[in-house]
Amino acid sequence: MTDLPRIDQVSLRERAYRALLHAIVRGELPPGARLRDQEIASQMGLSRTPVREALQRLEDEGLVQTAARSQTVVAPVEARTAQEAFPVVAALHALAARSALPSWEAADTAELVRANQELLAALEAGDAEAAIAADDAFHGVFVQRAQNTELWQVLEGLMPKVRRLEWLQFSSLGGRSSVSQHAAIIEEVRLRPEGVARMVEENWLSLGSLIAKSLQGV
Repeated sequence: MTDLPRIDQVSLRERAYRALLHAIVRGELPPGARLRDQEIASQMGLSRTPVREALQRLEDEGLVQTAARSQTVVAPVEARTAQEAFPVVAALHALAARSALPSWEAADTAELVRANQELLAALEAGDAEAAIAADDAFHGVFVQRAQNTELWQVLEGLMPKVRRLEWLQFSSLGGRSSVSQHAAIIEEVRLRPEGVARMVEENWLSLGSLIAKSLQGV
């Protein structure tokens, strides 16, 4: 089992959740790994209660599951997850784009450009963490400008599952296609904003299809 950081301040349940989420999303806790709350609590310097609560939250989000004999394990990675999750995420990000554009500012476009440049640099360096962070930053411009708390909260619950798929499949993803799609979105924002939401949705759908095919060995 990978080493997990010790936690010694307030918000213990949240901190335990974040530490476990980080390890699961990045594959440090691989699919099928058994999660023993007592062992995790000992590593983190916690009681078992916040760890159990964190594990329950992760199970609610589909990243952890209860297996045979009540064993808690990291959920498997399946093509079906990509097939089901990405269309929902795509629709939500399209909604964010539609909601964002009426109050769009030039600084928002500049943020899109910056994030896409960082994505390209990360892909060229083979840096999965930086690439995913840059992609988050790109789409986050629309989400933040939309100023819709309900939308943000729903995405917060879905994105860990999506990001885990991206991390585990990073080496097989055609990242440069995302850069070119992002560039097209930026151009659409500047010239024909009515088409932006559709292009944002297609960007997420194409990524989901690529990951699902990779998991299927196609």
